Amino acid sequence: MNSGIDWMLVLCVVVLLVFGLIMLYSASSYNSQIKFGTSSWYVRRQLIATIIGIGVMIGVSFVPVRFWQKAAIPIYIVAVIAMLLVLTPIGEEYLGARRWLNLKIISVQPSEILKIAMVCAMAYFITRFIKFLGDWRIYTIGFGICMIGCILTLFITDDLGTTIIIFAMGFIMLLVSSTKIRYLLITAVAALVAVVGVILLKPNKMVRVQSWLHLEQYSDDIGYQITQALYAIGSGGVFGKGLGKSTQKMGFVPESENDMIFSIICEELGIIGGIILIVLIVFLIWRMKKIYDRTTDLFGRLIIVGVASHIAIQTFVNIAVVTNLLPNTGVPLPFMSYGGTAVVFLLVEIGMVLAVGRTKPEDPEKKRSDYYQRDKERGVIYFQ
Repeated sequence: MNSGIDWMLVLCVVVLLVFGLIMLYSASSYNSQIKFGTSSWYVRRQLIATIIGIGVMIGVSFVPVRFWQKAAIPIYIVAVIAMLLVLTPIGEEYLGARRWLNLKIISVQPSEILKIAMVCAMAYFITRFIKFLGDWRIYTIGFGICMIGCILTLFITDDLGTTIIIFAMGFIMLLVSSTKIRYLLITAVAALVAVVGVILLKPNKMVRVQSWLHLEQYSDDIGYQITQALYAIGSGGVFGKGLGKSTQKMGFVPESENDMIFSIICEELGIIGGIILIVLIVFLIWRMKKIYDRTTDLFGRLIIVGVASHIAIQTFVNIAVVTNLLPNTGVPLPFMSYGGTAVVFLLVEIGMVLAVGRTKPEDPEKKRSDYYQRDKERGVIYFQ
């Protein structure tokens, strides 16, 4: 029996996609004209990916949640293989980073596949072994599922930002499933030490931290991108210069259509425009929380936690980087930044959440009561 689609969530997604396409066209028009002789090159490709993504989202919303539970491990294996293929001749390099697979017709970023695979695998593992998460050996196995993805992302693609996001997603899924706070604290401390170690051992990471701490000293070098992004935000003021009237996108802000698109949004629509975007993202996550509250299936709830964590963390990291609250990590802004793979797989995640929301038990009140009582005995923590 199905409870139907959460149309408020769907409407929010549509608004974000339309907003993203409009801002992408504005932010990319100058670079697109210079590189390809047309102002619409980026937005046309993004529109095609968005249409494909919407179709996939609709299809996925009708796929039973049990399918993802049964297919979790195979999907995870496929994602790991896709990451390893980056090291082969079909791996593609862009701006010094080797993070894509060139499949001739399209280029695919395996780390986006890995995010979905990690959510499914962690949800599967926690659902199956939740009774035993108090045992440090079982907890370590679950943590290992997350760490495999982190290690592959860091050492194959040298993408610390995505590595942190994948780790945070897995960590939050374990957080809502276990009362062994000491395990989580040890995990958090170990992760922090690992991040500091990577920064100290990799000169390119260390210089980013130095430019973050002393931006004025690096404003013409490694800190140029952030400096120009801050100029864009500052010049936009409260209400902005007007849609399409950015000057910083005209060759001043590198990758204005990608990681730095939030600065162009603020320049053209002002701080008000930036706040509206944040409110839309918060509303989207709130709608996911509403689905979470009425879902009685543990696997489905964990899928929602993973997807919501992904969107929330990636949005926070991107905006924090653009506003120089965090060192530059090269993380795209969900729904806004250019990237076909990212938007398609993001919509796959939304489709999975919608599928969870469609599932309705025959006797929801009784099953919800039984569910809470059973998992209370198991020691599960729930967001209230």
